[in-house]
Amino acid sequence: MGQFADEVHQIHSLLSKVLDPTPLQKSQYLSDLHQADIWLKREDLTPVRSYKVRGAFAFIQKALDAEPDRSLFVCSSAGNHAQGFAFACRHFSKNGVVFMPLTTPQQKIMKTRAFGAPLVDIKLLGDGFDAANAAAMQYCAEQNGLMVPPFDHPTIIRGQATVGKEILEQSPDGLTWDRLILPVGGGGLAAGITRYFDEMGIGAEFSLVEPDKAPSLYESLRAGERIRLERVDNFVDGAAVAQIGAENFKQLAKFSTNNMVLAPTDGVCATMIDMLNVEGVVLEPAGALAIDALKRLPANEVRGKKIVCVISGGNFDFERLPEVKERALKFDGLKKYYLIQLPQRPGALKDFLSLLGPDDDIARFEYLKKSARNFGSVLLGIETKSPENFKSLHDSFDRSDVRWEDITYNEAIANFVI
Repeated sequence: MGQFADEVHQIHSLLSKVLDPTPLQKSQYLSDLHQADIWLKREDLTPVRSYKVRGAFAFIQKALDAEPDRSLFVCSSAGNHAQGFAFACRHFSKNGVVFMPLTTPQQKIMKTRAFGAPLVDIKLLGDGFDAANAAAMQYCAEQNGLMVPPFDHPTIIRGQATVGKEILEQSPDGLTWDRLILPVGGGGLAAGITRYFDEMGIGAEFSLVEPDKAPSLYESLRAGERIRLERVDNFVDGAAVAQIGAENFKQLAKFSTNNMVLAPTDGVCATMIDMLNVEGVVLEPAGALAIDALKRLPANEVRGKKIVCVISGGNFDFERLPEVKERALKFDGLKKYYLIQLPQRPGALKDFLSLLGPDDDIARFEYLKKSARNFGSVLLGIETKSPENFKSLHDSFDRSDVRWEDITYNEAIANFVI
């Protein structure tokens, strides 16, 4: 056992005084679905519903060991690190200030406030993590606080690596893992677990999953160096990071793009809805990444294999559920949006409705009458029970005198009118 693994064990010993190990559970549903032996490491079941508490607690513990009188800690976070940070500040009775993007879900803001009260103050600014992080660093310098980084620090990495230690301790006797699937945002969790497995001599394969609209590790591996993305989509907020951590990339640079899985946002939403409906498990978007990857990996890398998926978090704001459901339906091919031009004559709407199939349900109908004398425009949303039904619907449109356009995946139009 190397020095890294020994330090992970020391941190885990400290953590065990305040945190119970999260369960490693077999999912019979996912195992049957993928014809494999699928287990879930339930980091959504920590007190703060994510693994982030591990790194934050380890960092503050080590800082206080070196400087017991330090009074102020600062962090920036899209939510989960903030909650772990707040939990640790309250445990150690230390003041803390959290900088969060304005786009952070209310559920994460309220939970951070609850975990840290009355010692932790929250400041909201900027549209993403990078803006909040810059403000936090400036504040930290001005107020002589100590910055607790969300992922890019050796102690944070070692704290997150305790997830890997628990996986090995909780593995059923005689069971060796073929593959671990790990979500990647800033890279602390993936860097920690992969290095810990290396030092413990565990030969499992790894799949690293990023949102397809925030692929900072994937692009860095492709370029052979850390790069910063010009734009990221913040929907998968727990993993929407523009640049992989420097310390983390030192460990993860050994992987190739073949180890990467890029998960489409709408597909992640479909996974969230599926796990909620079937398993009763509440996942945030980043927490669903590892499970979603099971559908993206080549079948020969999943079927018949023993696999652990690390569920990184379950801090989901249910106010977002309608949008998640909408995205899931579109991804599964069960909902589409159209712009329809109907002739301006009596009976035109009745004729149009007769084109719909028995399983086609109108989910949205807006008549957008303009000044044109010979036609009127309609924004139409259709839900159906099978994707194949849309082929019949389109054929019916083409045989009629209706002019139509599918705008479901036309972002420029859909984002404006839907």
